[in-house]
Amino acid sequence: QVQLVESGGGSVQPGGSLRLSCAATGNVFGVNVMAWYRQTPGAQRELVASVTRAGSATYHDSVKGRFTISRDNAKKMVFLQMNNLKPEDTAVYFCKAEGLVVIPLEPMDYWGKGTLVTVSS
Repeated sequence: QVQLVESGGGSVQPGGSLRLSCAATGNVFGVNVMAWYRQTPGAQRELVASVTRAGSATYHDSVKGRFTISRDNAKKMVFLQMNNLKPEDTAVYFCKAEGLVVIPLEPMDYWGKGTLVTVSS
């Protein structure tokens, strides 16, 4: 049974930092792309950042220069370092694994359950 388990959310003041972690558990052979999305009430889920197996990263324009995504392929983990947080970063953050391989099955996409990040003074 594959699960994505997120941790690291919480409350922080503007200008503060948080680090989100996500671990793919179960009999996971590998993952193609790992990503972080976020969602606020009434809005669509939006891509915050993604990173390929080779380490190539992309970011939403609103977080460039403030957030850094990284991954540990051996541990099947992805991280999101969030610095200089702003109130508009408040959202539920979701981890996504794209092209996750469990031998002998076909690659599939998986979502975590989400972790709340609140930025407020």
